[in-house]
Amino acid sequence: MKKTKQILTAFLRLLSLKWWKENWQRIAIRFFLAIFAFILLFRFVPVPFSSYMIQQQVGHWLQGDFHYKAKSTWVSLENISPNMQLAVIAAEDQKFPAHLGFDFAAIKNAFLHNGKSTRQIRGGSTISQQTAKNLMLWHGQSWLRKGLEVPATLLLELCWSKKRILEVYLNIAEFGEGIFGVEAASRFYFNKSAKNLTQSEAALLAAVLPNPIIYKVKKPSALVRKKQQWIIRQIGNLGMSYLKQLD
Repeated sequence: MKKTKQILTAFLRLLSLKWWKENWQRIAIRFFLAIFAFILLFRFVPVPFSSYMIQQQVGHWLQGDFHYKAKSTWVSLENISPNMQLAVIAAEDQKFPAHLGFDFAAIKNAFLHNGKSTRQIRGGSTISQQTAKNLMLWHGQSWLRKGLEVPATLLLELCWSKKRILEVYLNIAEFGEGIFGVEAASRFYFNKSAKNLTQSEAALLAAVLPNPIIYKVKKPSALVRKKQQWIIRQIGNLGMSYLKQLD
């Protein structure tokens, strides 16, 4: 009985606005220390799962879908085709080698575009931001998540190399329902290792990244095919030597 009362008291304290006002600094410090420790740990160690994978898995369980399984197979960057590496840079973040986590011009353009059009939302997030979000945070348009994404991204850029950020990004990005990481995607869609992806296959995978649940790799729409061809042209413009800038 005493233990139950203690738990109830602690829970009510968490709900108290006064308690949050008095303790927010301590909570914030502990939160960012935890993120920092997490980032340091996975600077070299393969990432077994991401917060987004957990979010998706638990979400399906809560909906009664016990058949869903988040599938992921870790591979090093050396075992991912350069075609795939360049395809995601060409598609998602062409300034990736140079910026410090944020592409302010892209953010501004996305903001202006989305203010004019609600039919086709454009994102301005860099690969670094997407890695921080997928790895440690959650999806959704909230100011809280966006606020936490900023220091998380900066810590990634501070502690990890560009190659490491790209490596983790390619291993945790979602490419379809329950398919996380380029190795799992390559095996599922093309029955081959990510190391052997062709330019066309890599561009197709990169083309669905904005929303792999709506945009399909197996049955690509005309829009996806158009994006695929655009990515192939961008790869040609950048050239494979572009990847040397990540060193």
